[in-house]
Amino acid sequence: MKLKPLADRVIIKPTAAEEVTSSGIIIPDSAKEKPLKGTVLAVGNGTKDEEMILKAGDEVLYGKYAGTEIEFEGEKVLVMRQNEVLAVIC
Repeated sequence: MKLKPLADRVIIKPTAAEEVTSSGIIIPDSAKEKPLKGTVLAVGNGTKDEEMILKAGDEVLYGKYAGTEIEFEGEKVLVMRQNEVLAVIC
């Protein structure tokens, strides 16, 4: 990725929202829940007060209103601070 976050920020690609329920009902775009899970694409260098724990490739959970959504090279990604990430999926 050609985008490098600064300080304690990370770039996350959200997991795609569920298209069909387990019972086969198709969910329209307007009714889809915002995904709360994603993959870390890039991380900043951290700050003197906060060491970077996350690394590229980590699967993470984040809050519903966390980060700022941007479109870069035709792809929607989230830019957020490391402390907005709730957990790493092991």
